[in-house]
Amino acid sequence: MILLTRKADFSAAHFYWNPAWSEEENVRVFGKCANRQGHGHNYTLEVTVAGEIDGVSGFVVDLKLLKEILEREVVSVYDHRHLNYEVPEFAEASGAVPTTENIAVAIWRRLEGKIPGARLHRVRVYEMPDLFADFYGEGA
Repeated sequence: MILLTRKADFSAAHFYWNPAWSEEENVRVFGKCANRQGHGHNYTLEVTVAGEIDGVSGFVVDLKLLKEILEREVVSVYDHRHLNYEVPEFAEASGAVPTTENIAVAIWRRLEGKIPGARLHRVRVYEMPDLFADFYGEGA
């Protein structure tokens, strides 16, 4: 088995807000990130897949297809969007706060089972160069 990682970038806005809490509690817990106007980040996504090297192609996965899947399932949905208002998994009714951790989980769920010939191993989301979250799947 070998691990292969592909990167993608997207820019998005978000804010932290728990609708079950009062405004005061949201501000106490999330500070300036509770500003409902939001703020933006240039995110970097790393998707690592695991598999065997194909003896003919030398690839674990078709790299062009992997790039297309990341574009379709993540970048086209998240790029230049306000996550709280435009991405279903973070809509207020979902109750999910678009933290780096929750974004990594949501991306895993978008990609799981959609990469032919390889198993999803890790999703890493960088919110900033010194802040990232890794997710290894529901059963990890």
